Amino acid sequence: MDWNHYRFRTLWSLPAPPATVYAALERPEDYPRWWPQVRTVTRLDDETGVITIRSLLPYAMTFTARTAGRDPAAGILAVDMTGDIEGWARWTVTPAGAGALVRYDQEVDVRKPLLRRLAVPGRPVFRANHRLMMLAGRRGLLRYLRAV
Repeated sequence: MDWNHYRFRTLWSLPAPPATVYAALERPEDYPRWWPQVRTVTRLDDETGVITIRSLLPYAMTFTARTAGRDPAAGILAVDMTGDIEGWARWTVTPAGAGALVRYDQEVDVRKPLLRRLAVPGRPVFRANHRLMMLAGRRGLLRYLRAV
């Protein structure tokens, strides 16, 4: 087992139309406005940006995200990531009743040296940290969608 390899899947049920949710998710430069753990997003061009995240634990992770797929009709947004984490992430937004179901899939290898050294004892804590970040993201997106 590679202790620095992670797979995550998170589901968010949101009371907003899928197109509205998709429109919010396709603007990562706005994430810091509604997702406290996304500290900065700096656009490099239309397809690439540098993102810094920090959740509850006292470390930040910075990576470059490059668009790997965008399909509004299917509700898919995908990026490839390099930097402190390397791999990919994908949002999939689908109708669910009167709202939307958002699925976030991510598969990454941690490259940040400190986290690699702490891989075995830190793994459960790192996974919990990710879960907390995703919970905060859902709460923030709900507030953001209600305001727009």
